[in-house]
Amino acid sequence: MKKFSSGALLFVVLFLVTHFSEARLQVCKPSGKIIGKKPPPGQCNQENQSDCCKQGKSYTTYKCSPPVSGSTNAVLTINSFENGGDGGAPSECDNKYHSDNTPVVALSTGWYNGGSRCLNNITITANGRSVTAMVVDECDSTMGCDDDHDYQPPCDNNIVDASKAVWKALGVSGNVGELDITWSDA
Repeated sequence: MKKFSSGALLFVVLFLVTHFSEARLQVCKPSGKIIGKKPPPGQCNQENQSDCCKQGKSYTTYKCSPPVSGSTNAVLTINSFENGGDGGAPSECDNKYHSDNTPVVALSTGWYNGGSRCLNNITITANGRSVTAMVVDECDSTMGCDDDHDYQPPCDNNIVDASKAVWKALGVSGNVGELDITWSDA
């Protein structure tokens, strides 16, 4: 059997350490920008403090989200998944509307992962409480400021957009607007 030289062994060890460190340190970088368009009158539903796109403003887009771990940091926002709510169209996963009293969420594009989490539950933790919610939709991080997205900006890459039922279960008023949370696959 051939012996490895100490130089070859050192090279292999350094290669492996570098390769796995790079994979662990991968970050989600912006994928582009879109320029906001002024919504036509009455076309941007501002229920739940939703933002409307502003004419000429630049919005960052993402095709990815931060890596998922056992306890992934995120920002909770509020959304109505009901017909006529600020969520707009029926949910992507099942083409249905959902009651604000049902714990459901939309995940940023990278976490939504092409629908791979559709109709699966996630556990959301904040304020010393946890709640289980079903993934029913994507919070699009790649597009926005158009009719399909209710003239709202693209989502950030770290959003869990939740129904009022999720906020209530966490003991937090939806009027807060945003809340730092952690989440994990249930």
